[in-house]
Amino acid sequence: MSTATPAVLSAAPAPRGALSYWGLVGHRLARDPVTLIAGALLGAIVLGAVLAPVIAPYDPVDGSIRLRLSPIGTTGHPLGTDEQGRDMLTRLLFGGRMTLLAGITPIAVACLLGGLLGVLAGYLGGLVNTVVMRVCDIFYAFPAVLLAIAISGALGPGLTNTLISLSVVFLPRIIRVAEAATVQTKSLEYVAAARASGAGSAAIVRYHLVPNVLAPVLVFTSTQVSLSIILAAGLSFLGLGVTPPAAEWGLMLNTLRQSIYVDPWVPALPGVAIFIVSMAFNLLSDGLRDAMDTRG
Repeated sequence: MSTATPAVLSAAPAPRGALSYWGLVGHRLARDPVTLIAGALLGAIVLGAVLAPVIAPYDPVDGSIRLRLSPIGTTGHPLGTDEQGRDMLTRLLFGGRMTLLAGITPIAVACLLGGLLGVLAGYLGGLVNTVVMRVCDIFYAFPAVLLAIAISGALGPGLTNTLISLSVVFLPRIIRVAEAATVQTKSLEYVAAARASGAGSAAIVRYHLVPNVLAPVLVFTSTQVSLSIILAAGLSFLGLGVTPPAAEWGLMLNTLRQSIYVDPWVPALPGVAIFIVSMAFNLLSDGLRDAMDTRG
């Protein structure tokens, strides 16, 4: 998947009657059926996760040994039960809460901190830029999966440590995108004109750099959400993420892996859920990237 930085936004005022940049982005998204379907699917999944305590038919940790590994279509359990007789539909709804939280929160944290550090490094340049970017290069020397496993292994299992480890993994990536966009933007004429007119550094960063760096950072960030969800589920699968008896899709795959020889369909449900959410985020990020590309 391409993560190329879109062209920097023009500072020239739009003609009267023309759509604003964000209005144009919304217009393009509204005409993209694939993006709309992916967005609607994600909206339904997020809504189901948020309303899980209300709409889930059972308690996610209560089970019955008598009903363990009931197949899909069992009366009262439309998606069957797990190895402890817990309702799979309930577990999937509650698991979505944990998986989405563990996947989206690190991206939001990395976007906020990484965007700020990238803008400062790109604007200030010199020693600040060198130090920030060389530290990022150190983290880039390790594959994302190995770095996440190493940090989680050092910190120990748990949701909080998962959020910390994934935030560290994605922070250098977003810093590099923000820094590159800032360096490109600060060389434009309207930034030089603002500086010549007496505008201070804080005003230039706030009103001229951040609005133009925001678009490429958001586009790149959207492409990383699916990877973050997969990494979060992978850490839980390895026992380095969310701990039992909490419902989380990666952890559910781990606990159900021995049951695949008894009934392969029920253990596959958490994996299918991870696949659907990841693909939906990928399709949504592709549509967002195309809509925000000012060269289109």
